[in-house]
Amino acid sequence: MNRTQLKSILILLSAVALVASVDAKPDTYTADVAHSSVEFHVTHFFSKVAGHFNKFEATLTVDKDAMESSSVKAEIDITSVDTSQPKRDAHLQGADFFDAAKFPKMTFQSKSWKKTADNEYEVAGDLTLHGVTKPVTLTVKSLGFGEGMKGVQLSGWSATTKIKRSEFGMTGSIPMVGDEVEISINVEAHKQ
Repeated sequence: MNRTQLKSILILLSAVALVASVDAKPDTYTADVAHSSVEFHVTHFFSKVAGHFNKFEATLTVDKDAMESSSVKAEIDITSVDTSQPKRDAHLQGADFFDAAKFPKMTFQSKSWKKTADNEYEVAGDLTLHGVTKPVTLTVKSLGFGEGMKGVQLSGWSATTKIKRSEFGMTGSIPMVGDEVEISINVEAHKQ
């Protein structure tokens, strides 16, 4: 093989690689709520009380070759708050806290992903809660990609963050009920 032939082959291979990279598209995954959770902890005097939301949606657009260009959008139904105490749940949905009649949804839309370690990212975005939108950063871990039951393609994720509810206008019962809220999210998502 002479130099001209080798050069032609290299140009052809480069063109094929370029076309393949242009054609590569991110994958879209949606949360499987049955195998996912959105949980929170907040102090009550000197102990921590746990709760979660039963109804939520999340969509991830993931480029496994360039994870920093990925995105996530989530919506949580405030009326599904559950602390295993119906009376407390009703109080949380009231005007002292979430005011679910006026603000029935909480949303998060990512704006950037920054890799911090293998499979770990800082995901910055806008959290809208109680009618207020503030920037929030999630610490996100990619737990893996692969095949689940019946050949469904899955991805797994965990995320944590802390917010101050007073920054979202939720000042009821402070300091008896803590201002800082710890949030923990676990998601099993199905490829669309």
